[in-house]
Amino acid sequence: MVSNPDPRDGFEQNPPSVPSVDAVVPPNPQTKGTRADPAKVRRAESGVTRAGLVWVAVVVGLILLVVMIIFILQNQQPVRVFFLGLDGTIALGMALLVAAVAGGLFVAAAGVARVVQLRVRAYRTRHGS
Repeated sequence: MVSNPDPRDGFEQNPPSVPSVDAVVPPNPQTKGTRADPAKVRRAESGVTRAGLVWVAVVVGLILLVVMIIFILQNQQPVRVFFLGLDGTIALGMALLVAAVAGGLFVAAAGVARVVQLRVRAYRTRHGS
């Protein structure tokens, strides 16, 4: 006779508990009753720091810079460029670099405009104007 297997067979009745955020971060007497930010706790546990993130960003930036320099050096053919009635000859790599920088400046300007817009809205919300 076959009986229905118990779904708990092979498993512990009481699995080990995961420590809570409060158990990982000691309480701060100045902030009674508040819980620690879980993102900060995870960052503290994993050893990730702002300096480490900056280091990674610098390394990635340097790698991209080397790739861009290689691209420019490999694309030295002169091309004729027309812009707003002006025309001239420039290396293809430099023309593309100038176009990419100009595009980045437009994106940055749009980002700054949006940040200013949000700050003005937040100021008006806080001060009731």
